[in-house]
Amino acid sequence: MDNNRNRNDAISRRTFFKRTTAAGLLSALAVTGLDKSVQASELGAGELGTLIDLTKCDGCKNYATPLCVEACGKHNQERFPEPQKPLKKYWPQDKVEDWSNKRDLKSRLTPYNWTFVDHVKVLYNGAEQEVYVPRRCMHCDHPTCSKLCPFSAITKDQTGAVSIDDEICFGGAKCRDVCPWGIPQRQAGVGIYMEVAPDLAGGGVMYKCDMCVDLLHEGKKPACVSACPKNAILIGKKEEIKNIAYKKAEDINGFIYGDKENGGTSTYYVSAVPFAAIDAAIKEDKVSKKDTAPGRPGMPVNVENYLSTGKGMFLSTVIAPFAGAAAAGITAYRTLKGDKVKGAQINQKEQREENSDGTENK
Repeated sequence: MDNNRNRNDAISRRTFFKRTTAAGLLSALAVTGLDKSVQASELGAGELGTLIDLTKCDGCKNYATPLCVEACGKHNQERFPEPQKPLKKYWPQDKVEDWSNKRDLKSRLTPYNWTFVDHVKVLYNGAEQEVYVPRRCMHCDHPTCSKLCPFSAITKDQTGAVSIDDEICFGGAKCRDVCPWGIPQRQAGVGIYMEVAPDLAGGGVMYKCDMCVDLLHEGKKPACVSACPKNAILIGKKEEIKNIAYKKAEDINGFIYGDKENGGTSTYYVSAVPFAAIDAAIKEDKVSKKDTAPGRPGMPVNVENYLSTGKGMFLSTVIAPFAGAAAAGITAYRTLKGDKVKGAQINQKEQREENSDGTENK
């Protein structure tokens, strides 16, 4: 019973935090117990940035699983989906996305694996180099996923973390369609669409990295950052991290990724080899392995933000009022459902009390 209570308490705290971050209340973040780079960021005072140094990452080759991946999984395992089966194909598509039997898959992004380390061999300056690339959400400055979600299920808080609310996501996968990297991944058989319209719309829930906003709230670093044995992942005030990234790139005559792509992101990669070459190597490896499944993003350069295009701006304008109405409708539905559940609980309690009184009177 204690384990169940602790689990429920943890979920309740997470749900409460998710609500407050959506309202922009992260300005009260604690900063005690942080190392210098994180404490200097004064977490709630502005956006955070992360630096992923590919010159340091070796994929934890001495471990069965990269430690950042393992830490991410352990921290988020209570949030992983538990689908209701048998799964229905989601209208109007004649397919279903189910990763529930591949929960241990660590070689790509899935609803059960929110970060992974890609490994490719890159030919550069006449030499072949092994490159390990930690991948997860880039946490964009102007996230297309958030602006174009028709149900307002994706928010960006003051830290720069972009999060999906799994309680109101319908799993339509528009976020993945407009993400340059196709980051969010879908699991069928879960989510509010199962209650509202399981035969008409939706497809499950989309899942991705949220930068461990619950840990940030506690004044702690994301799980992947804390777990990295090579100090290849850093977090701190965004401008400071950006400066560190550019200084490192200058020192090694290297390259930066994430500062300009998709209109800018909160994630800065530093590499000794060009990212165009890394992207080409990923594509070549996928072709050779006939890998067509989602969840293994490339690193395309000069990525234009979809919202800056005519089509993107038009779609954003069209979706905005619908998203607001949908969010209001979902809130009303959940409030009504909550009132019904609460009423049923009260009735059950009163019935038990009546039965108890009747027994005592006898």
